[in-house]
Amino acid sequence: MIGSAARDTWLLFRHNLAITLKQKIGIVIGAIQPLLFLVLFGPLFATIGTWETLVPGLIIQLGLMSTGMAGFGVVFERRFGVLERLRVTPVSRLALLLGRVLNNVVTLIVQTVLLVAVGYAFGLRAPAAGLLAGLALVVVLGASLASLSYAVALTIDENLFAPVMSTVVVPLVLLSGSFLPMSMAPVWLDVLSRLSPFRYVLEALRDLFAGRYVTGTVGLGVAVTAALAVAGVTIGTRVFGRENA
Repeated sequence: MIGSAARDTWLLFRHNLAITLKQKIGIVIGAIQPLLFLVLFGPLFATIGTWETLVPGLIIQLGLMSTGMAGFGVVFERRFGVLERLRVTPVSRLALLLGRVLNNVVTLIVQTVLLVAVGYAFGLRAPAAGLLAGLALVVVLGASLASLSYAVALTIDENLFAPVMSTVVVPLVLLSGSFLPMSMAPVWLDVLSRLSPFRYVLEALRDLFAGRYVTGTVGLGVAVTAALAVAGVTIGTRVFGRENA
């Protein structure tokens, strides 16, 4: 059973990855906004902060805007009957989800590496161990966001997905402290931001990029990211099961 699910996941991942690779420009376009912030806002931010503070924030922004909008793909599959055809196959519901999510995660990794490379050109000097640990955190975060995005896309009216997700993503980016640490915010805004799990992920990422690995901030960020992943995959799998019953 496990072997069959793993095989199905791999086949669906390869299929979705092949589609993504045929549209390579889409990977770059997905990273354009964080790259523009890095190039146009970064030099100004560097006068009051560090690249090790800004780049992790832009990575969180990238994750929210890239994997957070992953549900667009399944909206079109639903519209053109692809899901209808898949539901009559014996493919497991977990494989239907993970085959897509893994493709989104690979795309996010490529975009993140591109963003970090440009960051290094400007002055980022994060240690290799911090970069690798941070990338692992981003992978798990991306999987949870993509899973939740698919769940939303299959739950609400397909015409509402784009406006709803756009409305949700922007406040989450701002409340995470992507552009400036929330410790600089007024008390009420700082308190409000603590309700967002992405603040804790971002603060952990900033510690890792600064070379601080065994801290309470990193531990909390890892725990929050793991909880998001469990919740996201669980919810996503249940929604796929309901839609394809």
